Amino acid sequence: MNRDEIILAGKEFLFPAVFHLFDDPLVIAKGKDQYVWDADGKQYLDFFGGIVTVSVGHCNEKVSQAIHEQVDKLVHVSTLYPTEPQVALARKIAEVSPGGLLTKSFFTNSGSEANETAIALARIHTGHSDIVALRHSYHGRTEAGRSMTGNSNWRTPLPAQGGFVHAHNAYCYRCPFGLTYPSCEVRCAQDMKELIETTTSGRVAGLIAEPIQGVGGFVTPPKEYFEIVAKIIREHGGIIIADEVQTGWGRTGKWFGMEHYGVTPDVMTFAKGLGNGMPIGATTARPEVADSMRYLTLSTFGGNPVTTAAAKAVIDYVDEHNLLANCEEVGGYLRAGLEDLQKRHPLIGDVRGKGLMQALELVEDRESKTPAPKRTKALLENARRNGLLIGAGGLYGNVIRISPPMNIAKSDVDEFLRLLGGSLEGV
Repeated sequence: MNRDEIILAGKEFLFPAVFHLFDDPLVIAKGKDQYVWDADGKQYLDFFGGIVTVSVGHCNEKVSQAIHEQVDKLVHVSTLYPTEPQVALARKIAEVSPGGLLTKSFFTNSGSEANETAIALARIHTGHSDIVALRHSYHGRTEAGRSMTGNSNWRTPLPAQGGFVHAHNAYCYRCPFGLTYPSCEVRCAQDMKELIETTTSGRVAGLIAEPIQGVGGFVTPPKEYFEIVAKIIREHGGIIIADEVQTGWGRTGKWFGMEHYGVTPDVMTFAKGLGNGMPIGATTARPEVADSMRYLTLSTFGGNPVTTAAAKAVIDYVDEHNLLANCEEVGGYLRAGLEDLQKRHPLIGDVRGKGLMQALELVEDRESKTPAPKRTKALLENARRNGLLIGAGGLYGNVIRISPPMNIAKSDVDEFLRLLGGSLEGV
């Protein structure tokens, strides 16, 4: 099918609720490394990576080889039967987990399912029911995922499940208390105690939090935030669940985003970059937490031999090519370039993120910080015309999300900054 036929078929045969980034949908036909091509053959520099998913480049040769070899041996048997690719991946995750303390995994198909598993695990392990999530968060499209999401754009008009309360995140650029870091003494974190004592039974099953919020606009807390809230959560009977669906596997310059905050979680959830585009989810926990789940369960497609072989190849590639260091070095170079653009463009109110997970918050003027969603949309369209793909997010739709493959070079950043700078002109 040509481009127009693909778009027409999509309108006829797909749910109309399916969201496209552009009003005139961009039909992607192929990808390689940091580039994709549309159905008409136009090349784009991809600095969004399929929503923080293409971690080691489109059609990475090592990952593709692992997929091809596994497809020829075994494609599916379900979790009723152990397979070598599944246990090899589980062992690799245990080896690189923080302190080597989270050593047991349960595999699913997506981050939504991984988070559902983590919530059930927290409730079973602690015997408590209330879950604390954060405002501006996103945790998936399942019923519980929507309910713990702290962003009205993604909760839908359907009724939410009970048992979730939402704490303040450290959104320093728009502090809900009108304070300034660090003189604020991280008031948003200190508020966790009152939240628990006034909106729950006083005992909680746990906190689920993204170290850096993805859909929320890459909101990046200060270094003290999670240490304070983790102490309060644990004092009230809960465990810590790190939603590493977007921050995991090196993107921030460390294997896991929570490592920046000096907190070792009890449970971590993964998806997206773990599979470099293959559908996989994982819930990884301390043994004593994982062993709490005693009821019978399975996942028909979780731990699929092909997807787990791909995920193992992704981790090996990140390790062998020292991409954690690359994310830190090239990410720092990217950050400096973004801050230089901020000096020249008043539209950019805030620059934030870690490693190769960076964001620009766009505002009408810096004094009022009025969100600029229409101008954000215009920037996305300009970038597309210039052959650059970037993402958007944030509660107000005014945040540019930047998450290229983790194996890019400084020369790719130079090209990105040139294209983005040109796209900012006239917005």
